[in-house]
Amino acid sequence: MSTYCDFAPGHPVHGPYHDHEYGVPTRDEAALFERLILEINQAGLSWETILKKREGFRLAYDGFDVDTVAAYGEEDRLRLLADAGIIRNRLKVNAAIHNAQVIQTFRDSHGGFADWLDAHVLLDGAPRDKAAWVKLFGKTFRFTGGEIVGEFLMSLGYLPGAHRADCPAFKRIAKLKPVWMR
Repeated sequence: MSTYCDFAPGHPVHGPYHDHEYGVPTRDEAALFERLILEINQAGLSWETILKKREGFRLAYDGFDVDTVAAYGEEDRLRLLADAGIIRNRLKVNAAIHNAQVIQTFRDSHGGFADWLDAHVLLDGAPRDKAAWVKLFGKTFRFTGGEIVGEFLMSLGYLPGAHRADCPAFKRIAKLKPVWMR
């Protein structure tokens, strides 16, 4: 079975993401929100399409600033739906705005998005598995099915599987002690 580690290194589009971001933990709210938006928009499309449109997403969603996106109104929705630099899907656009509003609530309830994620790592004293994460995300966010949640969490080091153990990126990431390795 072919993995991302088999073809991404050295690829002009996938290589930088594979080598420097995929599986790398981050606590930065904008980076977490970006990853969530990108994963949601990847549904039904290739990851290469999303990576090629990444700068368009960054511009369209105001640098993934949660407060700015949470305040988007109808004019912003229409602007996003007309923007050829991103994926123009009403459900995905609405999910981004709604999910930004949800992330804002995490500041009061948990201290922030990363803290909310950390607060849910364990379920009944054991590491939360993908199915439990999917259930939690389904109750919390919009447009977050199994593949989206799995890739989102794997891409941030909350679930294993981003890299093979013999991949040089795996060795670099292991030094950062991602959540799934603790």
